[in-house]
Amino acid sequence: MSAVGTGGFRAPAFPLLLALASSAGAQETHDAVNEANNPLTPKITINLQNYYIPSFIDTPGEPEANQFLLRGLIPSDMFGLPQLFRFTLPIATSPDVPSGYVTGLGDFTLMDLFILPKHGDVTLGAGPLLVVPTATDESLGSGKWQIGAAGVVVAPQRWGLLGALATYQTSFAGVDDREDVNLLTFQPILNINLSDGWYLRSSATWTFNLESGNSYIPVGAGVGKVFQLDKGVTMNAFVEPQYTVWHDGPGAPRWQIFAGVNFQFPVGR
Repeated sequence: MSAVGTGGFRAPAFPLLLALASSAGAQETHDAVNEANNPLTPKITINLQNYYIPSFIDTPGEPEANQFLLRGLIPSDMFGLPQLFRFTLPIATSPDVPSGYVTGLGDFTLMDLFILPKHGDVTLGAGPLLVVPTATDESLGSGKWQIGAAGVVVAPQRWGLLGALATYQTSFAGVDDREDVNLLTFQPILNINLSDGWYLRSSATWTFNLESGNSYIPVGAGVGKVFQLDKGVTMNAFVEPQYTVWHDGPGAPRWQIFAGVNFQFPVGR
């Protein structure tokens, strides 16, 4: 009887342990996907991202455009304050009427985000922003030095990630005959985690040109997958079509395709 009784208790325990192990593994994968998509994760990050714009609103000639973005994130504790240095260098192909198209460097953007104390699971970051007029052609940049501020909020969820990035920048020097810059952007971030590192995403950036009034709001719906590589390196590949649902003025993308591959490297390895 004792052998039968012991077996009777052991049999249900094994699938229970399997279920617990599976749940722990799923949660670990879920956390890894959130970390790979969190713009405030304190890891060295290299982003290779691209916007392809096949159609513009109210623009004659049906031009196309493309913008490749080399982005990086470097964590630092300078002055004893946790912060993230984030840079963006565009390589763009833009319509250049009447000659056709021009390709070259765009304007270089640098942010210094100071990480504020957490409120529960919510992380906040804020700091100054600087734009350097490095564009190799006037069609690819503003021709203006710009200064401003950026703010980020991230709230991981059991099912994914919620967040937002807002920036404001205004020109203070540069080419005199170029239009002044007074620009506000807002990027809502929504990720829904699936299984095996897959996730759904929406992260289109809303742009409000406070100088000219030309503004637009796109909405994106895409998919991505997070891969765990050797030595703690994470690769995050995604594609996200974005369609403009509201615009004020000509020149906004009718729709665009945002795609990229992001790499995160643990600090200290």
